Amino acid sequence: MSEQPTILAPDRTSFAPPTELAAQANATADSYADATANRLGYWADQAGRITWAEPFTEVLDWSNPPFAKWYVGGRLNAAYNCVDRHVEAGNGDRVALHFIGEPGDTRDITYAQLKDEVSRAANALTDLGIRAGDRVAIYLPMIPEAVVAMLACARLGAPHTVVFGGFSADALASRIVDCDARIVITADGGYRRGATSALKPAVDDALSKLGGDSPVDHVVVVRRTGQHVPFDDATDVWWHDVVDGSSPDHTPEAFDSEHPLYVMYTSGTTGTPKGILHTTGGYLVQTTSTFWSVFDHKPDDVYWCTADIGWVTGHSYVVYGPLANGASQVLYEGTPDAPHRGRWWEIIQDKGVTILYTAPTAIRTFMKWGEQIPAEYDLSTLRILGSVGESINPEAYHWYREHVGGSNAPIVDTWWQTETGGHMISPLPGVTEGKPGSAMTPLPGIVADVVDDAGQSVANGDSGYLVIREPWPAMLRTIWGDDERYRDTYWSRWEGMYFAGDGARRDEDGAIWLLGRVDDVMNVSGHRLSTTEIESALVSHPKVAEAAVVGAADNTTGQAVVAFVILRESAADDGTDVVADLRAHVAREIGPIAKPRQITVVPELPKTRSGKIMRRLLRDVAENREIGDASTLADASVMESLRGGDSRHANYCGTPRM
Repeated sequence: MSEQPTILAPDRTSFAPPTELAAQANATADSYADATANRLGYWADQAGRITWAEPFTEVLDWSNPPFAKWYVGGRLNAAYNCVDRHVEAGNGDRVALHFIGEPGDTRDITYAQLKDEVSRAANALTDLGIRAGDRVAIYLPMIPEAVVAMLACARLGAPHTVVFGGFSADALASRIVDCDARIVITADGGYRRGATSALKPAVDDALSKLGGDSPVDHVVVVRRTGQHVPFDDATDVWWHDVVDGSSPDHTPEAFDSEHPLYVMYTSGTTGTPKGILHTTGGYLVQTTSTFWSVFDHKPDDVYWCTADIGWVTGHSYVVYGPLANGASQVLYEGTPDAPHRGRWWEIIQDKGVTILYTAPTAIRTFMKWGEQIPAEYDLSTLRILGSVGESINPEAYHWYREHVGGSNAPIVDTWWQTETGGHMISPLPGVTEGKPGSAMTPLPGIVADVVDDAGQSVANGDSGYLVIREPWPAMLRTIWGDDERYRDTYWSRWEGMYFAGDGARRDEDGAIWLLGRVDDVMNVSGHRLSTTEIESALVSHPKVAEAAVVGAADNTTGQAVVAFVILRESAADDGTDVVADLRAHVAREIGPIAKPRQITVVPELPKTRSGKIMRRLLRDVAENREIGDASTLADASVMESLRGGDSRHANYCGTPRM
């Protein structure tokens, strides 16, 4: 295949499900068999996990692809499914949210209390003029009011768009305009690494930029930090003034299964914001089902997903999936190193967390800090570990399993996207073996495949493009306001197949290994090399905590491998040339063709607040270009340290051989 990368032999280790967990697991091998025998029947059964005000008459209408309609004729309310029905079932005293603020303030909110707060917020939004179909923008830190605001919108049938609190005023303004938001819900500020971070001024700046084009009637402000913020009495209202005094009585309306639930904007490098539309019925079914099966959730579990609600992980696996299952979960405002580097492990110990869902970038940060930190805490309550975001490299997988999971907790390495809405490929912890670095196989009811340039399935052992062959309940319905862009972006490469740009391979057992986006593949002297696998090779070196690899223009080889690495704090300066050692290590792991031309040792990598590495900026550094838009970086100062990093060059001429 002309466009696919050279393959690195995968980690051959595998871990069977713990015997006791497997014996009591929610999902069994029969789940796969049932879904294979009758896929739509399987999804009809999963729809029984939520409550319908009116039953659906057809599971799937695929008469006008790629525009799907799931659970046709059914009516429901997402907020009712997340709060009211648990109270009605007698579980009102169960804790829904164990909130922990970065300064140390805490709140335990029961399902009964959450129901009242959501009802008050829904009544307040109604009083401010919001009706079903109106859009509401939410720009908040990780505080309970963020969850309440989302559910209040869902209760009213008012689609929400949550804008990550780290985004700029320009980014916020573009999203407000694109979805025509009537109200913005924000806070005076939030806490981050011991300091207050203002939010309300960014809203004011965004609305000022829009001027007369602003569709916003009101800005609702949560008082979180108490810092002074400008206030316009014509538009601004305090949350505590309009919500706290509202009635806790509110009857939710049932909406059609295809009623819009939310719009989430993806951060592309060019063009206008891309608003991913998710609707209510199919999305709620799949997030509810996969939370129950992938995390093997039991009523007495304490679950913690570390994602921000500004990202899809926070929507699907902090708000809708867990709450629809009646889960008790941790909601933490701060960062892993505030007020100290053991903060996460302290929370797990204090709250008895049993399920942890986090990103490989966080795990590699903990690796850098050293295993002695989690070793200070009792993490024995953990029984399931989850990974989300980019693929977890084998070295991080082993560290996570050993030092966090006590060498016993299975790891569910989940592949999914903003566009898919819910988990698509993942082990089931009581059924599937785990291979470090592999998302394993599609979940029951999901038809994923790896295909070649012609759209034909590749054989085991070969690589290709990851596609979804059949519609799934939580799939995006369109790009907000742009059906043609939806078709062109996701459905145009091969007829009837969804493709969002990821490369993958099947190993000899048929397990799927993600290779990263196909545009993160380099062409070095005619050889296609995956950045993901070179990064994995670098991190397998005992001195390396994290690595990012990009391709840079090269007069000799067309493209050259350029790497940026963070060393572990335990990596002693023993006098060896670490860069030469790393280049030789990559050559041993993959082959001489993959040896980086240049390695830069850096203190940090440019990341968004969700933990994703911004390789676009690294390519700018590698090719000595002007740095592009860095507005979504968690720490903009990182780019200055990259410019002045410990850069070592090693150029080679001719055509290297494997």
